[in-house]
Amino acid sequence: MSTTNMPPFVPGLELSRRFYTEAVRSLLEEAAPGIPHSAARLGSGSEVLGFDTPRPAGHERGPRLQLFLHRRDVSRHAGRIRHILAAHLPKTFHGHPVRHEVEVTHISAWFTTELGFTPAPDITPADWLATPTQLLAEVTAGAVFHDGLRELTPIRHELRWYPHDIWLHVLACQWQRIAREEPFVTRCGEVGDELGSAVAAARLVRDLMRLCLLMDRRYPPYGKWLGSAFARTSAGHHLTPVLIATLAATDWRTRGKHLEQAYEAVADLHNQLELTDRVAPVSRPTRFTEALIARISDPAIKELPTAGSVDQFVDGTEVLTRPEIARAVYQETRKPRPDCS
Repeated sequence: MSTTNMPPFVPGLELSRRFYTEAVRSLLEEAAPGIPHSAARLGSGSEVLGFDTPRPAGHERGPRLQLFLHRRDVSRHAGRIRHILAAHLPKTFHGHPVRHEVEVTHISAWFTTELGFTPAPDITPADWLATPTQLLAEVTAGAVFHDGLRELTPIRHELRWYPHDIWLHVLACQWQRIAREEPFVTRCGEVGDELGSAVAAARLVRDLMRLCLLMDRRYPPYGKWLGSAFARTSAGHHLTPVLIATLAATDWRTRGKHLEQAYEAVADLHNQLELTDRVAPVSRPTRFTEALIARISDPAIKELPTAGSVDQFVDGTEVLTRPEIARAVYQETRKPRPDCS
């Protein structure tokens, strides 16, 4: 679609809401009169996280949504509903192309496909930690247009954030990641490796951004949207210039000074949360890890290794957007390791 022929920009969630109310709902009633259902726009897509823009490629797919039915109604009615929608939905909607991306499914099947587990009746610590935060963000963001089943909203509420002890654990592990890498900026610089120092600093910047998101009770998205999400945190406004200066620095001493500013600012944010006793802002990062672990009440969670969630020990978009791979990787880290000494 050329930019000259583009319709006025409508945020994707609003476009999908209109698509449901103005086009899909009446056809659903025709296909299966009175059928209980829920309708939502969840899952992958920049519009779900609120990061879509007027850029043409972002809207070429047009509006999308999910229709959730009772399990028994999927087998009885889903085929006819899909047929009616495919035959009668308009080819364009408010000027946007329609590719008939209306998913008809039931709630437990959809969540199991998206997350790798069904979030009922109980979510285990392994479920929380083996699930990439990108996927947790995708199922708790977006919008519910109608919840006639009265199941979708409670599940999303349950998933909206980690239980308290799991939150303390992932915060502790994020500080531990920072503690492991923090010396490298200087050590690389001292041996004349400015490139290595810059790479270490960039990794630390990313880890600090993710830590700020976790402290703000926001699931960190994958790399494409990390900066956009960080900008919305309570720390984003005043920390962004410091982190940009860190990345722009051309020598290890300068980037180290900027990182020290960032560490102190993030340490202050930690203390403002009052999750632990006050930790001095100039303390080693491991002091924050220790303080957080000390506040975990569940012995099983307190004893977990400080590898954290799957996002905290694995890099790579494929792993962080594929629940079956993420869970397999998470389980692998829990196996005893041979003694390599």
